[in-house]
Amino acid sequence: MPEAYERHLVPVLFRPFAADLAARAAALRPRTVLELAAGTGVLTSALLAAVPAASVVATDLNDAMVATGAVREPRARWRQADAQELPFPDGGFDLVVCQFGVMFFPDKSAAFAEVRRVLAPHGRFLFSSWGPLDSHGFDAAFQSALDDSMPEGAPQFLREVPHGYTDPSVVAADLTAAGLVLAAAEKVTLQGEAESAESVAVGFLTGTPVSAAVQDRADAQALRAAVSRRMTERLGAGRVTAPMTATVYTAHHRT
Repeated sequence: MPEAYERHLVPVLFRPFAADLAARAAALRPRTVLELAAGTGVLTSALLAAVPAASVVATDLNDAMVATGAVREPRARWRQADAQELPFPDGGFDLVVCQFGVMFFPDKSAAFAEVRRVLAPHGRFLFSSWGPLDSHGFDAAFQSALDDSMPEGAPQFLREVPHGYTDPSVVAADLTAAGLVLAAAEKVTLQGEAESAESVAVGFLTGTPVSAAVQDRADAQALRAAVSRRMTERLGAGRVTAPMTATVYTAHHRT
């Protein structure tokens, strides 16, 4: 899964936002950075380029992601870690950053409370969350193709998890419950570019939890082909582009 995620999805969906988030991080001039839900390290690399003097610790819950990220970006210190039980001392980081990971935290307020604990008194928490599904050209196209190809009931992972935490007022309430204050919430729309719609379909079908609902089916190969075909019909043949919308949040300790 990490290899398919890195090959097919990271360049298209995550690298454009990593550059944006790293630039925002650099403006804060941190010396010690903790990254949560780092995946295979696309933001990690962007952070190290944007803030070369900073010490960066990259974490993820998934051991395979950590192993892949450590090979891909050895300049960071990698740790397997649950965002709800961080293995770090109080106040140890000037900046905690998380790109498209908070949606996966089962107890968001508990994770945010851990961020508050490890964040220095004047530190910042910088993170992003995807907007509604229909605001993301690639994800919406994939979910539509999956729904059409599995009329008996397609997995709703994209709609319920990556695109299931879209209301800034809910995010603000979760931060407040954790003892943090939401300072800014900015909607950002960037263009993603893929070598083909089929490549993105392969990434979703083999590099995300959707794969669990597909891989053991007797018609798995035909299903993958149908989803790829429908995505291509919607997005076009050859290289394709699509808009992607997210919200970037900045939070800090309550003063």
